[in-house]
Formats: sequence, C-alpha cells, structure tokens
Amino acid sequence: MTTMDEPVDEPTEPGLRASIEAILLVVDEPVAEVTLAQILERPRREVADALRALAAEYTAQGRGFDLREIAGGWRFYTRESCAPVVERFVTDGQQARLTSAALETLAVVAYRQPVSRARVSAIRGVNSDGVIRTLTLRGLIEEAGQDPESQAHLYRTTGYFLERLGLRDLDELPDLAPYLPDDLPDDIIEEKST
Repeated sequence: MTTMDEPVDEPTEPGLRASIEAILLVVDEPVAEVTLAQILERPRREVADALRALAAEYTAQGRGFDLREIAGGWRFYTRESCAPVVERFVTDGQQARLTSAALETLAVVAYRQPVSRARVSAIRGVNSDGVIRTLTLRGLIEEAGQDPESQAHLYRTTGYFLERLGLRDLDELPDLAPYLPDDLPDDIIEEKST
C-alpha cells in the first residue's frame, strides 16, 4: 500500500481502459469497436468487454457522463440528469456581454439600417469590420442586400435582436436626441435621431 508521500510509478504504456478513455475524449462522433481494436492492437472482444465494463462503472458511480453505444460506435455523452446544468453552462457562455465597440456598432445599424460597413465605420470613426462579423455571428445583425449605387453590402438588425431587447419592432427603439450632448450641431442631431 502506498501513501500520499510515496511516488507512484507511472506505467510506460497506458492500459486498455485508459487508452479507450483517452481516445473517446477527443472524438466528435461514435467510434466502432473494430476501429478501437485496430488502433489499440487488441482483440475486438477484449475491447468490447472493456467498453461495456467502463459504461457499467460510470453508471454505478453516478458520473456526470455516460459511455453509450450509438450509431454503430461508442462515445461519451452527458448523463441525462446533468443535461440542465450543461445547458445552463452553454447558454451562459452565449450570453456574454457585448463590448462597447459592439454596442456602438449595433446602435448604428439599428438606427441607420440598412447601412453599409463603410457608413458604420464613418459614423463611429473607426474600422468596424471585425465588430460587424462578430455581431453577424451572434445573430444580432444580418446582410440586407446591396446598395444599388456602391454595391456595398448592407446590414440590418434581426428578429433575434428585437427578441433580446424585448421589442415588437424597430419603432419601439427609443429616440436618441435626448441622450446626445448639448453642444452637437443641429444637423448631426437630426441625422442621429432619424
């Protein structure tokens, strides 16, 4: 029996079960027993027995994951009882706050749509290409055709944008004029309010 202070000799080559676990941790689709057997250079029956033993062990221990045989192969899955926790984790990651640059860009698109990238950049005073890509990937804005004169891509907000802001339509966006500094020229106030 070893104590916590004594070094444990690490095997030079992992055992069958450890090798199976290591492979299954990195796959994105089920792996067939025969494939595992070929990779591990072990008899298929031995690999199949190890897979079933691992699956039973994870279930008996109440782990947060299952090892399941699905679609002709084996793969780790979230245990059904843990699905709500995983869903919350994934959803929270999707709801990360927008940067001030993203909020500025989103406001320009919301109030001036359909609007080109060049127009957004001109209003903000900085290149907005990366921010527009981010907002598009997040589903808050989308392409809205091309400008007939310049052939530039135009952007508009999406239904998801309205949903996230709790608006029925764009008419419910607040008027910007009351929030602008008092020392702006009148033509800028008119442009930003329309």
